Amino acid sequence: MTKPVLLWLRQDLRLHDQPALIAACGEGPVIPVYVLDDETPGRWRIGAAQRWWLHHSLAALADALEGKGARLILRRGRAAEVLGALAGETGAERIHAIRHAEPWWRAAEDALGERLSLHDGNHLAPLGAVTTGSGGQYKVYSAFWRALSERMPPGDALPSPQRIPAPERWPESEALADWKLLPEKPDWTAAFGDDWTPGEAEAHRKAKRFAAQVGAYSAQRDLPGADATARLSPHLHFGEISPRSLWNAVAAADAGMKFRKELAWRDFASNLVLDMPDYGARNGRARFDALRWRSGAAAEADLRAWQRGRTGYPIVDAGMRQLWATGWMHTRVRMIAASFLVKHLLIDWREGERWFWDTLVDADYANNAVNWQWVSGTGIDSNMWGRIMAPLVQSERFDAGAYIREWVPELAAVSAAAIHDPEAEGCRPAAYPAKIVAHREGRQRALEAAARLG
Repeated sequence: MTKPVLLWLRQDLRLHDQPALIAACGEGPVIPVYVLDDETPGRWRIGAAQRWWLHHSLAALADALEGKGARLILRRGRAAEVLGALAGETGAERIHAIRHAEPWWRAAEDALGERLSLHDGNHLAPLGAVTTGSGGQYKVYSAFWRALSERMPPGDALPSPQRIPAPERWPESEALADWKLLPEKPDWTAAFGDDWTPGEAEAHRKAKRFAAQVGAYSAQRDLPGADATARLSPHLHFGEISPRSLWNAVAAADAGMKFRKELAWRDFASNLVLDMPDYGARNGRARFDALRWRSGAAAEADLRAWQRGRTGYPIVDAGMRQLWATGWMHTRVRMIAASFLVKHLLIDWREGERWFWDTLVDADYANNAVNWQWVSGTGIDSNMWGRIMAPLVQSERFDAGAYIREWVPELAAVSAAAIHDPEAEGCRPAAYPAKIVAHREGRQRALEAAARLG
């Protein structure tokens, strides 16, 4: 009797272009396993919004596996220990998995030792393969992009297997419902299903639709009111579609190349945390360790106002309310909202990172950390601290009026001329809060804080 092999699934919940699955099928009967590990990641245990997505993505994957003659086995606990025990239980001597960049997953991979076979498949190029002339990791995206481009295109995607060989006996599986991944009442994720359909099938449908409309991407991607972004980030995060599938799907024209650069940014972020695994908690530039962030009751009140979309800045509030309602925020608005928290409110970027980690369906360790540190100016490759986004100017420049009306209903009746700053125009509705800090005051406070660093 051929011994089974384990397929360890994490953020690679797909059958198409799944190198670990293909390799496992070539060795014998395959037992696909997902381990809900809330212990190994520690502080980085999967956030609440991601848990909603995970529940539905696992359900979709289980159905897809059944269509191929297989089952999805669910277990809880420390991944390395659970997989080791399951290998003993089933007689499996080999575990196949796709390589991950997160430090806790790398630790689990190391713990599994030689019985684990790792495969590349969640990035455009193998993790750690795009290096400088001296063999180090790139710290600047533009240089990374040039080096990565020399390795592109990434090759053809692998087809899904026609059938997955099954073991003679399946091990016991926990029930997905028993994991209680969906929030209990009051269910703040109740409307997520209006915007999202997790799973591989939807990821490919959405990719096909975006590829057909990619011509509008470069011109409209910064307009919050336009439906021009791909909205594929949570599908990418959970590995329901591979980056190379998307690279090959979009045209090589200007708009398509801009999107391909966004895919490359994911590779850059993942490679950066290979070299700096604690990037989600530590400033990339040590100089900023001495920055005096605001703390105390006033700062805590401002943080709560930011989280709830009650800052008095319509574009910021619209973004934060969109985040709470849908688990996602327009990319341009993410930068505006993040800059406002760090610069205008002088609140530590890690507070914002934690909030995004819990409320974004696409919260990704590398992307989240690198993006926050880019906006904050604390990162290895980042915006200058002195470049402070003016949210009111950004709102008008990127025509956010319709977007604001959608997410801040108190301002629905405000005129087009006043929608970006109703307080300054003297028409702020009583139900909408006054600005918690004036733009010039916040900007000056941020500049002074940085000046004290010397």
